[in-house]
Amino acid sequence: MVNDDPKISDARASTGPRMLDGRRFLVTGGARGIGAAIVETLAAHGAEGAIIDLAAPASPSPWPFAHADVTDGDAMDAAVRALSTDGPFDGLVAAAGIVPAWHSPADIDLDDFTRTMSVNVRGVVAAIKSVAADMPPGSTIVAIGSLNSWKGDPNLLSYVASKHAVLGVVRSTALALGPRGIRANAVAPGPVATDALLSRIDSRVTVTGLERDAALERSAAATALGRLATAQDVADAVLFLSSPLSAAISGHLLPVDGGML
Repeated sequence: MVNDDPKISDARASTGPRMLDGRRFLVTGGARGIGAAIVETLAAHGAEGAIIDLAAPASPSPWPFAHADVTDGDAMDAAVRALSTDGPFDGLVAAAGIVPAWHSPADIDLDDFTRTMSVNVRGVVAAIKSVAADMPPGSTIVAIGSLNSWKGDPNLLSYVASKHAVLGVVRSTALALGPRGIRANAVAPGPVATDALLSRIDSRVTVTGLERDAALERSAAATALGRLATAQDVADAVLFLSSPLSAAISGHLLPVDGGML
């Protein structure tokens, strides 16, 4: 039976090389690292949009930038209003996040726990809240989860708790906004050799005994493909979940990890 629902036909209107032509995206945390790769990839496929982050992009970006703390709902609402002069956003990528220092449950700093949950969870919720009311049918929301959205880590209780929560936010958002034709998903990167990860590896040498290259090689060896995912790999997965190619996918977490089985 053919489904003539306009919410579906509109979403699948274009699957060509510039399949995001006419779309407007907001990317939080889009100034550097994985977020910057996402911005470049969406723009390359025809999307327009804007970036919200704490610091301006270090290199030229195709989209305008606004400074806002994603944990501050009022600041997020104000930034979105200022960036919406050309119309509402029909795509959101919530990429802002932090990874705390290693800790065990016995020595966890509760202030650090609160900050991690605030940025990684409240920040996603605030971003969704700031755009959801005005999103038209066919819009998409993609959050950055993690392999730790479903698995634990003895040294990262705060981070694991926050990424489990992100998955819950995405699933609930998918159910709430689905009747309006809006999809919500998340990607789950494995280790990605960004500057932030390399800095964390360097800071853990005294604990792990592994220098940077050895640590990266060990992580790569744990994958089916024998390599780590890149920021571009993650950006391509976000593109897929933001595009008509995933029109029937909502409420899910897509691993981008090289096969860490």
